[in-house]
Amino acid sequence: MDKNDLVQKAKLAEQAERYDDMAAAMKSVTEQGTELSNEERNLLSVAYKNVNLLDKFLIVNASQAESKVFYLKMKGDYFRYLSEVASGDSKKDTVENSQQAYQDAFDISKKDMQPTHPIRLGLALNFSVFYYEILNSPEQACSLAKQAFDEAIAELDTLNEDSYKDSTLIMQLLRDNLTLWTSENQGDEGETGDGEN
Repeated sequence: MDKNDLVQKAKLAEQAERYDDMAAAMKSVTEQGTELSNEERNLLSVAYKNVNLLDKFLIVNASQAESKVFYLKMKGDYFRYLSEVASGDSKKDTVENSQQAYQDAFDISKKDMQPTHPIRLGLALNFSVFYYEILNSPEQACSLAKQAFDEAIAELDTLNEDSYKDSTLIMQLLRDNLTLWTSENQGDEGETGDGEN
């Protein structure tokens, strides 16, 4: 996607108050390696300022498990995006912040939400991607994704009509990632001869 399309996507995400999508679009803009315009810097700033809103207001005031998990997942997503472009101590901090937010959300979701809930499934999807891409831990990524998928499949009949489409779409993404990750790991093991049965 070219820079102008990404900036447009960030603006639309801002209007829709989808700040995690806004942050992802602006991360992609920064990765293109060109100097940011004033507008682009402002969009980047707005996208990541919302991390402070999450910490200071939204997470602490969320009384429902669903809301708390949603906000913690969003925080994990923000820091995951930041960790993809950070380096040194800054990278270490963003990785730790991301992992902590995801883990807190994961613990709450396991205790208080159905395995088929789209927010819980979306969290499992993003947390597993974090393990795979940021921590370079394919085993942990696959384990988390597989567990989330298997638990949701086992309770598929509890899905209500409203969330059926969202939940099954995320389950498909979990399965797609599992397929991709296991095939990549088998390829790596085959090349090095380190595979175990």
